[in-house]
Amino acid sequence: MSDERSAGPAGIILSFLLGSLTGAALAILFAPRSGQGDARAPVGENPRGRREGPRPPGPVTTRGRELVDDAAELVEKSKESIERKKDRLAAAVEAGRQAYREEKERG
Repeated sequence: MSDERSAGPAGIILSFLLGSLTGAALAILFAPRSGQGDARAPVGENPRGRREGPRPPGPVTTRGRELVDDAAELVEKSKESIERKKDRLAAAVEAGRQAYREEKERG
């Protein structure tokens, strides 16, 4: 019986490309740093050349903060509304109890 593990030309090309990409990635990761012209930025040291310090807030950040503020205001209004309804319910329950006591004393 013959061992047929060959995937044909497509498999060979795919294996070659995958091996090339893996080798290139490992070469970049393990390349020694040169003196002046660094081949790569060290991991964690400003990898994309961004300026140091905090960035000014963009439109998405500004809109997000506005939404958070609006949500906090809505939550506060909802709490106040719930407190008012709770007080009205407590007053209604107390009035019902008082009416029950008066009816009980009459009857």
